[in-house]
Amino acid sequence: MPAHATPHTRLPHGAPALLLLLTALATTLACHHLRPRDATFAWDSIKILRAMAPSPTQPCQHQQPPFPFPDTLLHTNHPQQAAATARHILDNLFATLSSHSTPQHWDAQAQHDLLNNLQHYIHHLEQCLPANSMLIKRQGPRNLLLSINKYFRRIQDFLRTHNHSACAWDHVRLEARACFQHVDTLIR
Repeated sequence: MPAHATPHTRLPHGAPALLLLLTALATTLACHHLRPRDATFAWDSIKILRAMAPSPTQPCQHQQPPFPFPDTLLHTNHPQQAAATARHILDNLFATLSSHSTPQHWDAQAQHDLLNNLQHYIHHLEQCLPANSMLIKRQGPRNLLLSINKYFRRIQDFLRTHNHSACAWDHVRLEARACFQHVDTLIR
């Protein structure tokens, strides 16, 4: 006996576009709650970073950083792309600053507070990103993740090359400060 054909409901031609619009609207509304936190996150983090890692007593030789930030990442007009970029930067920054090789003279409580601040903001940014990140992959520089990963790999290599010295970590601290400023640019 042949199987009975089940009727298929066909959506009008405009339905896929409407679904994309509704997804974008829902994502925008989900990100709306970030606005007050957006204004203070980076600057609060810089303040905690300063308390966590005071400048070394001996001046370090700071030359041109061997890991210039990929400024092309900052040039996006797409809010979800900016949120995805900021989240990826913060993920890498969290991994770097939670390393077991951070200097002994860094304030442990301030470091804990900074990592907590990072983790909470990363979670909030994740809520702004669509569940299906295909939209993110189609926007902005094609090598977005590669550029960020390469930047942080250079930072890790710099720390290893300098045996995770206090001076190397001071340079990384200054780079972390710059990352927070870049994230502030992205989230605005």
